Amino acid sequence: MIDDRALVSRIISGDKQAFRLLIKQNERLVAHMVSRLVDRNEDCEELCQDVFLKVYEKISEFNFQSKLSTWIATIAYRMGINHLRKKKIVLSDIPEEESFSAHFISDNDPQESMQDHELEAMTLKLIDQLPPHYKTILTLYHVDQMNYSEIGEATGMPEGTVKNYLFRARNLLKEKVKKYLGKEQLL
Repeated sequence: MIDDRALVSRIISGDKQAFRLLIKQNERLVAHMVSRLVDRNEDCEELCQDVFLKVYEKISEFNFQSKLSTWIATIAYRMGINHLRKKKIVLSDIPEEESFSAHFISDNDPQESMQDHELEAMTLKLIDQLPPHYKTILTLYHVDQMNYSEIGEATGMPEGTVKNYLFRARNLLKEKVKKYLGKEQLL
């Protein structure tokens, strides 16, 4: 695997293969960032492409003060927010092709709860009900495995705010899950 400095240097010198590698290494991260903010698949795909075009355009300005992936996540986040402001789009669902509930809920006794796929589907719906900043922070931390500092850099939030939002997001999700499971047991 090529390190970030060598990769950036190769891209700046016009190596298209190096840029393809950068896209491959970061496409999941960009898709996560954008899909948390943008609802329509067509808009999401277009925005992801635009993010990588912006990365290519600005790569020579990258100064290695952060990880390359954090810098790319920052661009994706800002472009997603700008897209929302321009279009006033409703916030999105978390993609169902991923098993996000595993990152948010421990499933100690599946017989006491509902079927795994039903729990996962409900968890996705409950996560989607969270305010956008909570949903974004929760996903960046648990799914994309970014640390507080990286999330702060990507979103422009102070590290303390990131910790606070993550704490609140977890508590909100936990309460929503408890409430949902309580209603299910009454049926």
